[in-house]
Amino acid sequence: MNEKSKNEINKQDFQWDVRALRLPKLVEADPRGQELLSSLTAHSRPLRPGGKIMAPTVAFKPALAEALRIAHRTGQLVRSLEGAERKLAAEGRGLGLVDQKSGASRGERVSRLLVLADDGAERFYRQVEKLLRQHGPRVLALRLDVKAETLGQLLFDPGHRVLLLLLDHKEAVSAMLLALAE
Repeated sequence: MNEKSKNEINKQDFQWDVRALRLPKLVEADPRGQELLSSLTAHSRPLRPGGKIMAPTVAFKPALAEALRIAHRTGQLVRSLEGAERKLAAEGRGLGLVDQKSGASRGERVSRLLVLADDGAERFYRQVEKLLRQHGPRVLALRLDVKAETLGQLLFDPGHRVLLLLLDHKEAVSAMLLALAE
């Protein structure tokens, strides 16, 4: 069996569970890391009614807003579901090639974060679930208790709705997660 087939089987076998995720090394090394994982697990709920994938839902506080602003200023943020799908697919192909070339699999750990507004349609959250299944344990979804208009205004111009942002760099992901622990 080739390495690509093994990776596909591993993705299919992956059962989405926040408790089973491995957080970024920067977060795990922080004294608040274990408490943060417990908090994320305790505040998880299905992304949509009848959904099987759980996502932590958290209050939108100033520390999170600042982490998002920094990620935006440093170019570590992708806007929209379609943009996130393209970015994660390209990264997935690249990671698959690296695994195939090296002959070894990496340990799976959260390295990307989907930040979701709380007022999307059920169809939107179904698409997010699909994205999470495709990219397994390296992507975590975090649902903020905030409307898309508020999230759009924070980073872009007034009147812009933002339902989804992808933090696409592990330092930005770690900063966002540690902002939750403040």
